[in-house]
Amino acid sequence: MIRPDLRFLFAHPAHFLACGFGSGLSPWAPGTAGTLAAWLLYPLIRPQFSDPAFAVFLLIGFVLGVFAAAHTGRTLGVVDHGAIVWDEIVPFWLVLFLTPPTLLWQTAAFLLFRIFDIVKPQPARWIDTHVKTGLGVMADDLIAAGYTVLVLALAARVLV
Repeated sequence: MIRPDLRFLFAHPAHFLACGFGSGLSPWAPGTAGTLAAWLLYPLIRPQFSDPAFAVFLLIGFVLGVFAAAHTGRTLGVVDHGAIVWDEIVPFWLVLFLTPPTLLWQTAAFLLFRIFDIVKPQPARWIDTHVKTGLGVMADDLIAAGYTVLVLALAARVLV
């Protein structure tokens, strides 16, 4: 198994994308670092798009992520290597897109997403275990995003 570094990151565009522009190279909790990078990039990216255009952007990001994760995973020798964090970034952008734009809601979204990504409730766990492809890498985090949005929607309903 290859230990990715800056040379690896810039060796192929798929690596740069899959490793979350370098956030996945964090030696501590790369998935959390990737999610944090998504949160920090969101206010820079989101205003550039209308709502429908951002939805298309997310779809394109997901599809590109399937291919980038597959290529990078093959190169690293591990399908879902910890340095691959694009699967955290795109789904968390979706969560932020559907979350009220306040620090409190976004912090709750961040914490919930990380919990669901780590715990992997079904069917995310099944996908993580059985779908050893770029699609599997991306899909289990998309399910974590779905759980996050569901919990936030329920919380909003109860609190408002």
